[in-house]
Amino acid sequence: MSQQTDVVVLGGGLAGLTLAIQLRQRDPSIAVTVLERRTHPVREAAFKVGESTVEIGAHYFADVLGFREHLETQQLRKFGFRFFFSEGREDLDRCTELGVSELLPTPSWQLDRGRFENFLGEQARALGVRFLDGATVRSVELAQDEAEHVVEFQHESATHTLAARWVVDAAGRASILKRKLGLAATNDHDANAVWWRVDGYIEPQQWSDDADWLARCNPPARWRSTNHMCGPGYWFWLIPLASNAHSLGIVCDAKMHPLETMNTHEKAMAWLREHQPGVARTVDKPEHALQDFLFFRHFSYDCKQVFSGDRWALTGEAGLFLDPFYSPGSDFIAMSNTFVCDLIGKDRAGQSFAPFAEIYQQLYFSFYGNTLTLFQGQYPLFGDAQVMPVKVIWDYTYYWALLAPLFFGQRLTSIALLGRLRDAFSQGRALNLAMQPLLREWGERNTGPLRPDRRFLNQWAIDWFHEMNRALNDVLDDAAFEARLRANVDRMRWLATEILSEARRDHPGIGDHGLDALLAPHAEADRDASRCLDGAWYARDTQVEAPFIPRETIA
Repeated sequence: MSQQTDVVVLGGGLAGLTLAIQLRQRDPSIAVTVLERRTHPVREAAFKVGESTVEIGAHYFADVLGFREHLETQQLRKFGFRFFFSEGREDLDRCTELGVSELLPTPSWQLDRGRFENFLGEQARALGVRFLDGATVRSVELAQDEAEHVVEFQHESATHTLAARWVVDAAGRASILKRKLGLAATNDHDANAVWWRVDGYIEPQQWSDDADWLARCNPPARWRSTNHMCGPGYWFWLIPLASNAHSLGIVCDAKMHPLETMNTHEKAMAWLREHQPGVARTVDKPEHALQDFLFFRHFSYDCKQVFSGDRWALTGEAGLFLDPFYSPGSDFIAMSNTFVCDLIGKDRAGQSFAPFAEIYQQLYFSFYGNTLTLFQGQYPLFGDAQVMPVKVIWDYTYYWALLAPLFFGQRLTSIALLGRLRDAFSQGRALNLAMQPLLREWGERNTGPLRPDRRFLNQWAIDWFHEMNRALNDVLDDAAFEARLRANVDRMRWLATEILSEARRDHPGIGDHGLDALLAPHAEADRDASRCLDGAWYARDTQVEAPFIPRETIA
């Protein structure tokens, strides 16, 4: 049986269904076919990871695609990221805690991926997308010039051929086009992950009976955060799902914590009892019955090409994957899908689109490479309760300064504006490339563990940080948008100056990693810049529940 469509999307998961929906919303006349191997409806809870969203991905789902009502009523509003520096600790309420006391203005959500993808499948069909679940792709023949591509697939015990002007691979790690075209590429971020889902919710409020600790958050809903339990070379996630389940996972540096020490549920729980005994105690209860258990070895990877002037593209995990620490997966789906929609739109309008495929790919790869620096080689820092909170603030400032406003402001494909802002993006990139090794060296020079000091590092109370989050929603003309991004880079520079000074206070001989040269031209203009973080963020404030105890020196 031979059929025809304008766009065929290989894979009907999160990336493929949202792309199909976005295409139809932009152009109701376009014919889109989605081929998905699994049959719908899929199961809830124990389905896929990638359950935590951050600002770009959340905005894409809620506002670009228009699914805010579903997110508000059928998923869980996320209470931000939360970090506990709790290696080896039972007394979690005495550990340094980093998070928000109240919700920040720009929302994000925890996604039950099964529930969400069932909803997306229904929405796609309602929009006129031809969504074929239970369809297995057998072959893809990519055409040259103006000829149509041909996809052969099996569906309902019959073999079909489908001719399409565009082919988009959204098949996740099956990577249909990547394998066919030899586009796979590695990176140097060697990390592994294991994860499982359990019945019921893990309630952090049960970790303490201290009234002050319990009252830190309004509402007292730490359980709705993406909770990160951090230690040297690893972090352990706790993500609640709307289907009355909790997602749990260990992500670790492959050399510091080999996968073989945690690649079964029994091993993972033994590992957890050793490294996070306080959390293990709350997880290891009969009411938290195991739903599934999976793992990935070396989960991060690159790709040689994702967009082509020959009318094919890769989106989502079919192309690239970074690291789950800051939950960027949905962000990169949002950006990639937006680029693909723009390319297809230009083609349908009879415009030359091939040059834009190359430009958008360069942008996408630069976003990937810059974000990778936040993770690669940094896992040994994760247990450092002095340096890691500073890194979290830096990393988020970088994200909210440049990439997030670009997407929120609908300027991801505004090439002329991006050209005018090239110097600001270059400065932000250079500051980050210098900051990451500075933070790494600071952690390496710290000689002993930071003793639990009960600090609560409240991101909500940092006025400029709170404002950066709120300002993502501002609607600005081009002139105001440019001014906003340049001001954001100024903030990055002020923060970098302060962090370098604090690192030198602890370690006068620490390298500047190029920061001095980047900061020097602005020294006079930045002389009167206000302080970014108070002393508690650098573990210097004595006005905490228990005085900060200086680092032990290991002989």
